[in-house]
Amino acid sequence: MTSVFIGGSRRLGGVNTDVGHRLDNIIQKGLHVLIGDAGGFDRAAQAYLAERGYRAVTVYCTAGVCRNNVGDWPLRAVAYEGRDRGLAFYTAKDDAMLRDADFGLFAWDGKSKGTLRNIEEMSVRGKACAVFIAPLQRFETVRTAADVAALSRDTMSGRPGSIELFSDTWRATG
Repeated sequence: MTSVFIGGSRRLGGVNTDVGHRLDNIIQKGLHVLIGDAGGFDRAAQAYLAERGYRAVTVYCTAGVCRNNVGDWPLRAVAYEGRDRGLAFYTAKDDAMLRDADFGLFAWDGKSKGTLRNIEEMSVRGKACAVFIAPLQRFETVRTAADVAALSRDTMSGRPGSIELFSDTWRATG
């Protein structure tokens, strides 16, 4: 089953119409959702999926500590050997989703280094992702390292980009 890593900035606490439309398309296509347990966009996307009764969701948590699981979905507890609850603790689950996902859907506030890291890692692994850039209120499709560089640059300049991934005409291949 084709899977989608859904994530985003903790500063983004809601799902707007454009992002909701992409989530609806994911639901309609029956894709398996891999999502983290953070507050902000992760929790908002979880609430959106739960309100629609979508069950093809797995929530990834580090070391069995799950902060949010709105839909009471199955958990994927990612092992963590460290003792601190710093960056490495929270990126352990992201790394597992990066490995397990076929595609990504991210909501980015234009500032979050964690979300940008996940977008960049998806491109390094040859996995396309749709990125909603909140300050510009538009989507970009990212496939390559050059796309990531353009995403950062274009976010500052307001340039338009590609919008096809998870749009109405998108078809999963793989």
